[in-house]
Amino acid sequence: MKIVQANSGVLTNFDVLKFLESRGASEDSARVFSDVTPSENKVYGYLFGTPARGQTTENINEFKEKCKKYDLAEAEVLNIINTRPSSIVGIYPLIENCDLRLGDTVEELVELVVEVFPSPLPAKTVENDAKTTNVEKIEDQNDNDEGKPENEEEMETIDGS
Repeated sequence: MKIVQANSGVLTNFDVLKFLESRGASEDSARVFSDVTPSENKVYGYLFGTPARGQTTENINEFKEKCKKYDLAEAEVLNIINTRPSSIVGIYPLIENCDLRLGDTVEELVELVVEVFPSPLPAKTVENDAKTTNVEKIEDQNDNDEGKPENEEEMETIDGS
């Protein structure tokens, strides 16, 4: 076996997702006919829920080309591609000394990310109440208790009611 290029570059989450798909990975762990390990299926399942799911090679290459003017490190570009931040708050942790290096062009970079990459695909919806997440249950509970402050005990009034 001849190695053409060892460690030829970094991989985006999209690259890993496509590689796992080519090996037969899926969210359905019951698939028996593929050579995919359970851990590969778990990685695939995780990446399927990230922005990588909606990306294409074309829009990744387009972003890399258009963001050259910001003089970002390769790791910074990779992190932006993998996380697809849609606000200034999401960009700051990804770029070292963001204020000093980008100044007012941070907003421009965020607009570029939103323009080039598709919006995140909605998560799967589960119609079965038994599978409702804890967050949804807490939100529903909070909606029902809106007028009542937390930890407030009911008190008797003077007239006995």
